[in-house]
Parts: sequence; structure tokens; C-alpha cells
Amino acid sequence: MDARDWLAAVGRFVLPPRCMACGDRGIDGTELCAGCLASLPLNTTRCLRCALPLPRETAICGPCQRNPPPWHAIWVPFRYAQPVDRLESRFKFHGQLAAGRTLSQCWLRADPPDELPQAIVPVPLHVSRLRARGFNQALELVKPLARRFGISVCADALERVRMTEAQSELDAVERARNVRGAFAVRRLPYVRHVAVVDDVMTTGATLGACVRALRDAGVERVDVWALARTGLGALSH
Repeated sequence: MDARDWLAAVGRFVLPPRCMACGDRGIDGTELCAGCLASLPLNTTRCLRCALPLPRETAICGPCQRNPPPWHAIWVPFRYAQPVDRLESRFKFHGQLAAGRTLSQCWLRADPPDELPQAIVPVPLHVSRLRARGFNQALELVKPLARRFGISVCADALERVRMTEAQSELDAVERARNVRGAFAVRRLPYVRHVAVVDDVMTTGATLGACVRALRDAGVERVDVWALARTGLGALSH
């Protein structure tokens, strides 16, 4: 336990955590109350290839049957709905790192993937966006998972080699075009199996571009992890 974790533990003992979503008393050492923990939007009915939330149980959605995604396996335990979406907005766009810590706590409570990778690669931000935001949200979210699973985080494995438009402003086709060729492998130790991690998955275009860059560099198996999946549109490969 480093100094920050030790201070946080002392703070939680002196001042029990409050729910980041509603302000009630947190439970089980988390910053969510019992009600908000119970209401976490689990992504249980989903496509097994792209994690798209579906209205009923099915193995693989139509778009993935027609055009399979480039990754091997996927782990996205939540849907992008309350309270996850509100916490994510506060974390990503308002710099509230406590909200990010709460999201990591939620992620740690989810059932882990069937097979763990040898290394975790967070989706990188362009240097100008990283400078403006001050942190990479994917990296911050995955650090507690890496500690829990005992997996190395290769924060410099991928580089975003050109500035792209904000994906939130684009449709599925534009998103895929926007990130095509935007990533390059820079510093990656020899590993056979890695997981690329992002905070929220919408169409899968960004994750897909990262996967292709890693596979082109010789990585045998690349999985994708994300905290939450939106239900907007079909996957764009």
C-alpha cells in the first residue's frame, strides 16, 4: 500500500465514505450506498462479441455475425446508465478523481473475465488532450484492477500519433474513419496476450483501431475491456 492508499484508508476510517451518487452513507468501504450499489446497471443481456446491450438473451448480434470485431474476447460489465453515466461524466469531464475511484470500485465488484491477459494497455490520449485534461481516464480506472489481478500496466505501449475529433460528436461510420491509423505501438514488452482498456465503449471504433495496431505489431491475442457499454448504434469495425 503506497502513501496515497494509506491516507485514503485513514480518511475512510475517520470519515466513513458518502455515496458519490446520492450522498447517503457508503457501505463495504465503497463510496456508494446500498441502494446505488444495488442499482448498478449490469450488462448481463448482451452480445458476446461486442457487449452491445440487447433486449433479450442472444449469443451474437447481427452486425457481429456479418462483420466480426478484431479482438479475441471482451469484458464490459456495465451498461452506460445511472449511476455509472453520471459518475463517468463527473470523472472524465469535470476532473473529479473521487468519482473515478468509485467507478473502479464498482468494476472490482464485477465478475472477472474468464482468462486474464499478461499486460493491460490503456487507450492513450493525444498529448494535447492529456495536457488539457491532466490525466488519462482509462489508465486511472484500470490501475486498481491491475493491482488486484497482479497484471502489469503498459501505459506507454500505444501512442495516439495524430489528434482526432471528439468521438462523441460523430456517428458510427465517422468514428471509424476518425481513428483509422491514429494509433501506433511504441513501448511494449514481448507478451502474447494483452487487453486494451477504455472507460466507455460506444461503437468500438477506438478500441478496434488499438487492437489492429497491436496485432500488426505481432501480439497474438488482444482482448478489450471497458467499464461500460452504451446502447447507441451497431458496432463499426
